[in-house]
Amino acid sequence: MEKLRGNSVLVTDGNIEKALRKFKKKVQTSGLLNELRERECYVKPTTARKLKRSAARNRWRKQLADQKLPKKLF
Repeated sequence: MEKLRGNSVLVTDGNIEKALRKFKKKVQTSGLLNELRERECYVKPTTARKLKRSAARNRWRKQLADQKLPKKLF
């Protein structure tokens, strides 16, 4: 048996679909795709801060909306 490095999945009984699902799950949990997207282009530090603040603001608005009581229908 050879030593496997990185994200890899063994295919058992020729079940490629199951192995592919496991591989996709491993890649997603490792954060590899997110890192590649971040490295795709350079983002200036000020722009990155603005994006983070905007995302935080949107999360806060969503949290407040979830806590809001429903309107009275009578």
